[in-house]
Amino acid sequence: MKAAKAQWRGAVLVCAKCSKKVDGGFGPKGGERLAKVLRRAPGFGKGRKAAVGVVEVKCLGLCPKNAVTVVDTRRPAEWLVVPAGADVEALATRLS
Repeated sequence: MKAAKAQWRGAVLVCAKCSKKVDGGFGPKGGERLAKVLRRAPGFGKGRKAAVGVVEVKCLGLCPKNAVTVVDTRRPAEWLVVPAGADVEALATRLS
């Protein structure tokens, strides 16, 4: 088995089912998914070279109305419920 190196300090899990129910809800016009907008924030990304990886998972089991569930793997006991249209820059600051 081979190991691939990554520069991740942690990962952020974003519920895809919540994102679909909110129908985007984030970004400048409110039409983008939270994971996509969060990946563009400084220090976050999708690939191995990002400081913090953003991974969209199928379902986290917590289904809030008009919001998206987010888990920072560095703080697994604290799940975040991010309402649609929330300030993604503030969320990125809290997660970094």
